[in-house]
Amino acid sequence: MSYYFCIVNTRDQPTFEIEFGTSKQGGDGQPRFSQEARKLNPFLMHASLDYVDDLQWHTNQMYLKRIDHFASSHISAFLTPTSTRFLLLHLPHPPNTDPLPPPQTSSSYSPYGPYTNSFPGTTTLSSLSSSTTSSSSRTSLASVSGGSSSIANNPTSPQTEEAIRLFFQEVFECWLKAVMSPFGGPQENIASPVFRARVTAAGKKYL
Repeated sequence: MSYYFCIVNTRDQPTFEIEFGTSKQGGDGQPRFSQEARKLNPFLMHASLDYVDDLQWHTNQMYLKRIDHFASSHISAFLTPTSTRFLLLHLPHPPNTDPLPPPQTSSSYSPYGPYTNSFPGTTTLSSLSSSTTSSSSRTSLASVSGGSSSIANNPTSPQTEEAIRLFFQEVFECWLKAVMSPFGGPQENIASPVFRARVTAAGKKYL
């Protein structure tokens, strides 16, 4: 599993970004996003903000779980009391290996771009296609890893959801200390190497 973690302030501006890989099942902790995925990941994160803004009025939980997906990439979210958003994009693949390429699908022109997201609870042709693609990718991964439901292989398993929740909770505690500093604030970029090291340590501990 490769991870891309981002903190977004109330102005929809990223204040912290980091990539890391799984440390479970012998993983080396190194992300293995392709160059194309690295360019696409920030756009996927920004697109998921609409879901976070909608869900915050329907739950009193800070951990919103998995809120969006595109192809094999899944996005989980955590909302602080000050409406700062923690977003974690996770791309499943066996430890220490490159992700499987997405299945080739027939392309057709659309005035709304290559894909169209829908709100949770609705079903569209694009969502069905995306679900099919995601399902195919998970099936391929299961065949490679022996059908394991471990964190490193299955982005939708209860074990993964709980591990991400613990990761978000530990990062939230570190974030509180960072934004309470008189030299920064919740809207400012977090450049502290100590904070980055603690986020990396939390990822290694739980993911």
